[in-house]
Amino acid sequence: MDKALTSDELVAMLTAIAHPLRLQIIAELAGGRVHVSELARRLGMSRPLLYMHLDRLEKAGLVSGQLELSDDGKAMKYFELVPFEVQVTAETVVRALAEDDGKDALHMEESDQ
Repeated sequence: MDKALTSDELVAMLTAIAHPLRLQIIAELAGGRVHVSELARRLGMSRPLLYMHLDRLEKAGLVSGQLELSDDGKAMKYFELVPFEVQVTAETVVRALAEDDGKDALHMEESDQ
């Protein structure tokens, strides 16, 4: 990942992948984009539960969902992985906190004007 994460973004990413079902979703999507009903069948889970986990992954920027219309006019939701790499080191944490400080300083400057 080229962009330095803030501590909130780092926590969101780590929290999103820190669940066995979400790891299974990531593994399934590693093979390519999948229609949500097919993904639910492959994983043996209900669509509402799957959507809850996909929402968490999407908010963390790890998956992307697209709504498409089938030939017969039905709305179909597909999900795919967004390329990501997770490497957590002490430096990752220090950089995330530094990003927070930089954003806090920017917000303070804007509010002073």
